[in-house]
Amino acid sequence: MIDKIILNGPVFLLVFIRCFTMLLTLPLFSMRSISRVAKVALAGYMAFFIFGTVNLDVYSKYLNSEGVATMEFILVATGEALIGVILGFYITIIFAAFSTAGQFTAFQMGFSAASTYDALSQVENPLMGQFFNFIAMLIFIQGRWFQKLFLGGLVKSFSTLNCFNIVENNERLITFILKGLTKLFADAMIIALPVMGTLVLITICTGLLTKAAPQMNLLSEGFPVMILTSFLIIYSLLPNLVDFFIRSFEGGFANLEQLFKVIQRRFG
Repeated sequence: MIDKIILNGPVFLLVFIRCFTMLLTLPLFSMRSISRVAKVALAGYMAFFIFGTVNLDVYSKYLNSEGVATMEFILVATGEALIGVILGFYITIIFAAFSTAGQFTAFQMGFSAASTYDALSQVENPLMGQFFNFIAMLIFIQGRWFQKLFLGGLVKSFSTLNCFNIVENNERLITFILKGLTKLFADAMIIALPVMGTLVLITICTGLLTKAAPQMNLLSEGFPVMILTSFLIIYSLLPNLVDFFIRSFEGGFANLEQLFKVIQRRFG
């Protein structure tokens, strides 16, 4: 196997580029605290197993008879990097739904000002957004979704998706990404709706009571009640939220595999 990789070094480099760019955009693995050397080693480890299992003859015409890359090889490598970014970005969209739901919830609870740096999303994120993001990451690791992404997404992408048909099928890919972004806000609203709806009713009630008894100033004193109620709702709905997170991962991966099947059927 090592001899085959040495003889086909440029093709192995293309596989490595797709794996490495996916890791750079994949949640958890894209964290700055993870060593770049570790990312390169993991990408090389993934490329080593993929190289012997998929057919990469489509790239052979961009190598001369001596196995040396041509000038078009740079464009091909750029396309492989773009595919890796698309795969990682789509998984990031799924995680962004949970983080956005936490932001909606934190805003209604009054926690929107309590924002700190979130190492997972690498942005300023309210505490509830980090909480939902952390739970989603635990589910992602515990459910072995990275292995499923590697076997069902990355490996299959080499047999169905390459830099040549991605140009011819760019409209379908753009539509696929836009649908993912639309589903992001829909899922975030579904997750945050129980808390947001309850807190809106509490806010209306405290506002009416404040009008009836202005000296009590219940509107400002109602924040502890809203925070306690929010935590109780989240605690009671946590099993359902976990199930929703799992269904979100399953639906996202199913849509990704369906995209690969459609492209393979069209260009196969």
